[in-house]
Amino acid sequence: MTSSHRLSFIGALALGAAALVSGAGLAETPPAGPANPERLGSFRNLDPGSLEKLSTPEHIMAITGGNVSPTEIWATLEHGERVECTACVPAVAKLLYAESPVSREISAWWLRRRIFGVFGPGEVYQQTLGTLADPSQPERKRAYAAQALGEFLARAGVAPVAVAAVSDPSPLVRKTAVEALQRLNNQGPNGELATVMSDADEGVRLAALTAAIRVNVFTRVDAVAGLISDESPLVRRRAAEALGVMRAKDAVVGLVALTSPATEPDARVRVAAVASLGKIRDPGGAAAVRAAQEDPDQFVRDAAKIAAQRL
Repeated sequence: MTSSHRLSFIGALALGAAALVSGAGLAETPPAGPANPERLGSFRNLDPGSLEKLSTPEHIMAITGGNVSPTEIWATLEHGERVECTACVPAVAKLLYAESPVSREISAWWLRRRIFGVFGPGEVYQQTLGTLADPSQPERKRAYAAQALGEFLARAGVAPVAVAAVSDPSPLVRKTAVEALQRLNNQGPNGELATVMSDADEGVRLAALTAAIRVNVFTRVDAVAGLISDESPLVRRRAAEALGVMRAKDAVVGLVALTSPATEPDARVRVAAVASLGKIRDPGGAAAVRAAQEDPDQFVRDAAKIAAQRL
């Protein structure tokens, strides 16, 4: 067989194989389902047997009536992500104030995917803002409103939850507002996240410390450093841990003061301080880390050995 004949034969084989593959693919492709006039826009041409049909508008309405498990609510709304049901919006909005945190989270997730009926004037988002700002509303309802604003992930929610974090009379609402700022990845328009680190409530201060290491734009490391002298051992410990995560070299002197039993009676705080000095890797903490290897507490000694290897 000549070279030209061989190339022609190979080309014919390739074309034949491609035709077989293409034919098999066509044979395995199910026929498109009929158009669904109940759906809007591009969703109208989806097959009626698609996943979203597991959650009809009627089913969504039914789960909001009470006596429904959080698991069923979650499954129904997750499967109904693309279901267009304007009448369902006010019904699902009631779940923002359900006792189950699972129900509150999934309802906010479903609602933030609705443009109409949620974000317009007088709609769900504005109602939620009003609930948070209304002192006559029950404490728990205001807290749930703050959580919902965080879950909506709308930048417009930053300012109102920041105000609630520093000014609401309820520690529960302030704490939840701080968590909402964390969810929104924002320290507040006026640095409210740093302000609440001096809150009278321990839970609020702890929430602020957690948010500080998770918000990408947090800049007030000095506010975190100020908490290493907090009256609460748990707050001191979390502050020491946060400073290590932040690699805050300016806080080395303060952390050193927390490594000795003479100045810090709580061994767990000393562990956190020693571990953070190892993470920061500043030579100024080396002597304190060496001394901590003789600490009366075994956990402190173990943390000091690990930190010494990092310095």
